[in-house]
Amino acid sequence: MSHRPGFGLAAVSTALLAMSRRLEVRDVLKTIVASARELLDAEYAALGVPDDHGGFAQFVVDGVSDAQWKAIGPLPRQHGILASMLRDAKPERLADVRKDPRFEGWPSAHPDMSDFLGLPIKDGEETMGALFLANKRCPKPQGGCGFTEEDEELLGILAQHAAIALTNARLYERSRELTIAEERSRLAHELHDAVSQKLFSLRLTAQAAAALVDRDPARAKGELQQVAALAAEAADELRAAVVELRPAALDEDGLVNTLRTQIQVLDRAHSARVTFDACGIRALPAAQEEALLRVAQEALHNALRHSGAAQVDVALIRRGQGAVLSVTDNGKGFEPRTVRRAGRHLGLVSMRDRASGVGGRLKVESAPGRGTTVEMEVPGG
Repeated sequence: MSHRPGFGLAAVSTALLAMSRRLEVRDVLKTIVASARELLDAEYAALGVPDDHGGFAQFVVDGVSDAQWKAIGPLPRQHGILASMLRDAKPERLADVRKDPRFEGWPSAHPDMSDFLGLPIKDGEETMGALFLANKRCPKPQGGCGFTEEDEELLGILAQHAAIALTNARLYERSRELTIAEERSRLAHELHDAVSQKLFSLRLTAQAAAALVDRDPARAKGELQQVAALAAEAADELRAAVVELRPAALDEDGLVNTLRTQIQVLDRAHSARVTFDACGIRALPAAQEEALLRVAQEALHNALRHSGAAQVDVALIRRGQGAVLSVTDNGKGFEPRTVRRAGRHLGLVSMRDRASGVGGRLKVESAPGRGTTVEMEVPGG
């Protein structure tokens, strides 16, 4: 099966077991890529999961250092041979990828590649991704490809199991998202109950203090001290809740992947079409990323619950050192002159507070019958 000793069924079995043990989608992708490169003894391997906008929702590489990957720049688009693999859903085995008429070049920092083997990962009729390898480590026939038919067959077996592992990982993540949503709903109810009780006590104590100011100043002072204590307790509970409700996925997966995952869930859960596109985004300060996420969530909630929109488009693009988020719907819209009245109902006040709190700005454009666009810009670090 290969020129390397000890290469065979045991190695394949080890790779398949490694994939099946992973639960997170990103971990599964990394394991698939590393296993494929190891099994076929290639210098480079990569796997791209396509989005709906000509790019890749996720793109994982093996054999390229972090410094090289950073120098290469933005994720590739679906063009050339990658697009062909996704569109035609058939394997590609080439002696020299650079001589193929579909080859469209690569960035200057991209490693040089010659022989190439790639194929789609499919679940039924759905193409889940494209898996490909380059630069087989073996003596190559004159003008021929280092990858053999046997390699292609082996990679096909690996791709079939990769589709199963990816499907299982996606189901696990959806289950986790539902669990997180249920837990946050529970926390919200608990927060509402606890803080409501504190605020009710706070109001009664303040009323008692006001009644005592003239006739019993000493007792009034005691009541005011109690007001201060109750206010401090309420503030502590709010702070604790904010910490507990901070999206863990933001720290683990970054803003783009967190937004993409949440939007995919919303797209499945609502009749409206919800799309997401990201371009050139770099890591931002944590506070700015959280503010962008919260504003996106609020704007999406408004669009899906109140606007009657059939289409909601979310975009996150790089601007200078910062980023611009836009959430656009084709719903019923509203009259901007009534924004003062609509603002609190639609959460516009809290969205503006979040934007200004991280040095950003919020702009809302709307008109009756013409939809709404919420745009937030942050300066970056």
